[in-house]
Amino acid sequence: MTLSDAIYNTIIKPDHEETAVPAKAPSLKGTVVDRFLLNGKVTVITGAAGAIGGAIAEGFAQAGSHVAIMDYKHDPSLDSHLRDTYGVKAQSYQVDVTDFDRVQEVVNQIKADFGTIDVFIANAGVAWQTGSILNDESTLESWKRVFDVNVHGVFNCAKTVGKIFKEKGDGSFIMTASMSGHIVNVPNYQTCYNASKAAVVHMAKSLAVEFAGFARVNSVSPGYTDTPMSEFVPTKQRAKWWGLTPKGREALPEELVGAYLYLASDLSTFTTGTDIRVDGGYTSV
Repeated sequence: MTLSDAIYNTIIKPDHEETAVPAKAPSLKGTVVDRFLLNGKVTVITGAAGAIGGAIAEGFAQAGSHVAIMDYKHDPSLDSHLRDTYGVKAQSYQVDVTDFDRVQEVVNQIKADFGTIDVFIANAGVAWQTGSILNDESTLESWKRVFDVNVHGVFNCAKTVGKIFKEKGDGSFIMTASMSGHIVNVPNYQTCYNASKAAVVHMAKSLAVEFAGFARVNSVSPGYTDTPMSEFVPTKQRAKWWGLTPKGREALPEELVGAYLYLASDLSTFTTGTDIRVDGGYTSV
């Protein structure tokens, strides 16, 4: 085998991974409402100590899912709340998603603690806070930090749990992208954040193809959302955002949960490579 043949064979899907045509359809049981529930499933959520991740964790527990929380901030009060309120198994794990070895260690520990992983939501993310790249504060290090969390952190999670999904033959991987991955927010200067979230949107589409034989991969793109991540922005500036959003306001974190629930549930068994925008109509105008 020549070197060029070897390189070709590493980037092209091998014959044994080709999807048989026609592929076997799943056996759908129960009513539509039944398939929306996540009873007994195990969901891992990164960034669940934040507003959006916390809302997802709460909503998924309400839907019957056991919840494993991965976050840089370790807050055991959330998992105890989920256990006591909804009767599900919940456990928090402290992890920096930019540390691949730690991600691998924790994901494997979650599998051991819960017995399996059915859904993984790569939700951890950080904002860009220094404006134009021409500002002195906008350093290469600050640029890399955003990409390390928003993009490379998702890669670390996908690479690790993807192996588990491939071994068990199914799974749902959901990424939190952003409407900023589709449009350029005005009048904001946030090139780094926009570029990182555009990468996430396309990573989801690409991995949907790569994982097609054993898992579904999708993304959710929230619009402006009322979270602590945007508290540093003056109200006068946020009012401009509201004026550019047809719904005239920011989303509540809880209003995003339905998109994640759909993508995690058995209602979306034929949905992969899709991005759901929950942005109050911002990207439609």
